[in-house]
Amino acid sequence: MSPLLSAALAARDHAHAPYSRFRVGAALEDSTGQIHTGCNIENSTYGLTICAERVAVFKAMSEGVRAFRRLAISADTETLTPPCGACRQILWEFCGDIEIILVNPRGKTETLRVKDLLPRAFDASYL
Repeated sequence: MSPLLSAALAARDHAHAPYSRFRVGAALEDSTGQIHTGCNIENSTYGLTICAERVAVFKAMSEGVRAFRRLAISADTETLTPPCGACRQILWEFCGDIEIILVNPRGKTETLRVKDLLPRAFDASYL
């Protein structure tokens, strides 16, 4: 298994999901090959919960990274779990049309691109 997929699976172990019990890990590879991880972190109000994908993007950006290659997302589901709508928007705006790899702990994977998940995306070009 690639280091990126292994990092996404390992990040899932750090998830804080006491309400949904739906733990997700993400690993974002930047243009230099460095991997930035994230996990979902729930809050009792639910509205303040943040997804693993956004944690990984925001962590990388907070360290000055602005160019990304691909993202792996791990969840323990038989049907591989794509990013939610909010994460799709963040990925489009900050990462562009990167490769997305979905993975589960049993090694099942699927690869697609952000444009496949978010056709006709809204971004700064409309402003």
